[in-house]
Order: sequence, then structure tokens, then C-alpha cells
Amino acid sequence: MSTFPSSHLRLTASDTETTVRIELRGDLDYDNADILLEAVTGKLTGHPRLRHLHLGCAGLGSVDSTGLSILLMIRRRTDAAHVRLHLEDRTPALDRLLTITGSLEYLTGDASQAARETSGTGEPRADTEEAIPARPTGPDSSA
Repeated sequence: MSTFPSSHLRLTASDTETTVRIELRGDLDYDNADILLEAVTGKLTGHPRLRHLHLGCAGLGSVDSTGLSILLMIRRRTDAAHVRLHLEDRTPALDRLLTITGSLEYLTGDASQAARETSGTGEPRADTEEAIPARPTGPDSSA
């Protein structure tokens, strides 16, 4: 097995009053992921009228579990700040990772839908409405 050195993550940001776009270049991994979280956190706290955060992912290299957890944390923070997260220009590898982990819809979907799913305050899911028969207790009578 070969390991390659991590490609340092470089960020390029452009801001308006209500929108921030951050272009990502390099790997979003254990060595670099905190750079993105710090940058996003700074934008969220420094722009009180911010409504849209765009992360341009076309130059993104590999994403490991730490990178994925940072993306999930960014989603939680943007939701809390009522800022819409946009993961744009996703590479096929990033889409595959998000699909395999079941996080694609959460990271790219509507914040209000995601909030209902995580808080459980939305409409009840159909599979939770089904009655589950009680398991018999006591000694097994079939033997």
C-alpha cells in the first residue's frame, strides 16, 4: 500500500454582504480540514447578514473521514446561523463518498427539511407508524 503526502488545502474566498464563496483546492483530510472549518466559522461570525455560503469543490482532492465530519459540522453551523450551504462543482469522487455515507442529501438539501429529519419534529415517517407486535415473554412453548 502506498501513501502519498497530503496536498495542502488552499482556500480562495470572495465575499459580498449576503454571500460568501470559498473555492477549495487540495485535500480535505485530517491534516487540512481544520483550515476550512476555521475559515467558514470566521465568515459566519464576521458576516451577520450572510445568507448563502458556497463551497466550490471542483479543485478538491481526496476527502477522508475527518474532511467529511468537517463538512457535516459546517452544515450544522450554517443551519444554526440560518445560512444556506451550497456544495458546488462536486467531483464524482466527492459525490460517491457522500452517497456511500448517506450524507449527500443532508449536505446538499434544504435546511428546513434537514432540520425536520434531525429534530424529529416533522411529519412522522411511515415506517414509525407501523405497530410492532410484542415479543412473547416466558419459556419457549414450541419445544
